[in-house]
Amino acid sequence: MQQNCNSGFDEKARLMDMLNSEKQMTAIYNTSLCESETMAVRNCLSSILKEEHTMQNELFMQMKSRGWYQTETAEQTKLEQAKQNFCTACNIG
Repeated sequence: MQQNCNSGFDEKARLMDMLNSEKQMTAIYNTSLCESETMAVRNCLSSILKEEHTMQNELFMQMKSRGWYQTETAEQTKLEQAKQNFCTACNIG
């Protein structure tokens, strides 16, 4: 007997699952890149990480274009506050 692999997910749910998976993969590759010891491994992981970021962005743009991933425009005051917090944390200017 053949089973249906769809498992009840609609296209929005599948894209969201794929996007969340890509977010997890980029986090894993980022940590691995930071902890790699040789340049050969670092270069390989860096290349893979770049590909993962590209795929993540493509999924994000696909969802956003369909109205399935809403983002809000940051207010200038919030941007300035975030910049100030970062500069303070990093002891910059």
